Amino acid sequence: MRGKVWVFGDSIDTDAMYPAFAMKLDVPEAAAHVFHQLRPGWTDQVAPGDIVVAGKNFGVGSSRPVAALFRRLGVSALIAEEFNSLFFRNAINAGLPALTVPGATRFFCDGDRAVFDIATGDYRNETAGTSGHTAALPPLILEILASGGILARLAEHGYLPRELLEMLRSGAIPVEGGATA
Repeated sequence: MRGKVWVFGDSIDTDAMYPAFAMKLDVPEAAAHVFHQLRPGWTDQVAPGDIVVAGKNFGVGSSRPVAALFRRLGVSALIAEEFNSLFFRNAINAGLPALTVPGATRFFCDGDRAVFDIATGDYRNETAGTSGHTAALPPLILEILASGGILARLAEHGYLPRELLEMLRSGAIPVEGGATA
């Protein structure tokens, strides 16, 4: 993945990502309120392919379906120094890459151009001309992501009706709170 970086701090909870009032809205409208409390107007600036970088304990809090909103905005990956485990799993299940990179908030600044290889763990700050390495995502997680999420993966392997896979890919069936696969 290659994109512009947006850096957030430690302990960003799902309430700050997906405010309670937005949970009553359809995903396209709710997505306009991601990080509303932290950075009003951020969703007007983020572009498809951009990457969110955060500190420790990213995604703490409730199990709100935030990955659907990030996907709707076109965010290509979530990078954090440490993820809340439930949030991490929700992102992967929705087909949104999430990679742990120790020291990420010191390595990147808002607006930097970055490259992440989730299969090898290699990453590069193209703006600063620096690079690093972290643990790659395991093969099963890479397979889930390549499929477009857990439901698509299960359909590919016959655990769900094959028609479901086509419906997921066409957008006829919403994934995680309304986002399409």
